[in-house]
Amino acid sequence: MAKEYRTIEEIAGPLMLVQNVENVAYAELGEIILPNGEIRRCQVLEVNGNDALVQLFESSLGINVDQSKVRFLGHGMEIPVSPDILGRVFDGLGTPIDGGPEIIPVATMDTNGLPMNPAAREYPDEFIQTGISAIDGLNTLVRGQKLPIFSGSGLPHNNLAAQIARQAKVLDDSEKFAVVFAAMGITFEDANFFIEDLRETGAISRSVMYINLANDPAIERIATPRVALTTAEYLAFELDMHVLVILTDITYYAEALREVSAAKKEVPGRRGYPGYLYTDLAQLYERAGRLKGKKGSITLMPILTMPDDDKTHPIPDLTGYITEGQIILNRDLHNKAIQPPIDVLPSLSRLKDEAIGEGRTRSDHADTMNQLFAAYSRGKEAKELEIILGEEALSEMDRIYARFSDEFEANYISQGFTVNRSIEETLELGWDLLSILPKNELTRIDEQYIARYYRDEIFERSRSGIN
Repeated sequence: MAKEYRTIEEIAGPLMLVQNVENVAYAELGEIILPNGEIRRCQVLEVNGNDALVQLFESSLGINVDQSKVRFLGHGMEIPVSPDILGRVFDGLGTPIDGGPEIIPVATMDTNGLPMNPAAREYPDEFIQTGISAIDGLNTLVRGQKLPIFSGSGLPHNNLAAQIARQAKVLDDSEKFAVVFAAMGITFEDANFFIEDLRETGAISRSVMYINLANDPAIERIATPRVALTTAEYLAFELDMHVLVILTDITYYAEALREVSAAKKEVPGRRGYPGYLYTDLAQLYERAGRLKGKKGSITLMPILTMPDDDKTHPIPDLTGYITEGQIILNRDLHNKAIQPPIDVLPSLSRLKDEAIGEGRTRSDHADTMNQLFAAYSRGKEAKELEIILGEEALSEMDRIYARFSDEFEANYISQGFTVNRSIEETLELGWDLLSILPKNELTRIDEQYIARYYRDEIFERSRSGIN
């Protein structure tokens, strides 16, 4: 039986100091027994000799220092897992909040998992379809990849997260696919939006949801992504499923880290965040991937809001070092009612070339992707020139590219949050847009693909419209 201590020295906010403890370890769970029998949970943040500093999961209100007891449980945070977790909604610590029964566990797993050993990793090279053209066609998501979404305050990243959770799939129907969705520090309204969206569309049946609300303790917010990734590890490596993990919002997670660090009086790093922020994020992100000898995979899409839309802020900056690219949402596109407002030019999926082409998507995918990037970039330059000098100063080819830019934003990037496009539909749409350009401008595409997919009738209509 766990030893009980009546040596609570002081309580300061969510922190409590317990003295004269024995054999207590970092991250160990504990229970505080109040005089009335009520039990509150805590976790060890720091051990200094015989003193243990613990963080409370619930409020410290009403804890009597002299009459309350603490017992440590001898293990870290654990969650019960079984195939029955699919279709369920939990709080940030893994307690059901959907009115369903408690999980009868097949196993119990420690949430403090380890990053994957690089030598044990399989290289990611298989396509995941999100149904969103700006991602599938241009910044392809790969099984086992870490691809964050960089957003800003007020941008519709929640809608995009729900759309990806709803639509994402692997193309081989014989393979099992699941989504683990973890939300940290969100409002009740946002939580209700996510839950109802997945329920109404039926996507909840292949999903596991963890919801940490804004008024929940900071220590729970720090635990939530670890609980979600532990669940993903069970589904992927025990049940052989391909799992997409969506974490929103990493910024709230990092702020919880800063809050706990400040309470511990640690020396702050950049902008007040703890100096170990990079290490902490890496420990999360590097739990995604594919393992040799295992059929399943974990693909990670963390979503983070950049304060003041600043990509050099510590959270997006450090995230960019660890992950394999980024999807960036753009405020100007959002103001033009382009949804989702994905800015494809600065966005990047470093592994996209590994998952496209013959046998994965389609043989012309790489060529059309490169040509669309180049044409859109030139079209944006033509639009900027038009603003400075006026349309009359543009050459005929500049006007064609400016027209292409407008059509690309309106029809390719903007598809709304309910349209689910297959990769075939995305590639065909790309050819419709490329057919606005003369054939001799398609310098990045093999002649055989131009002969097969180019639409002469679209070019003729476009040319007559510009002239």
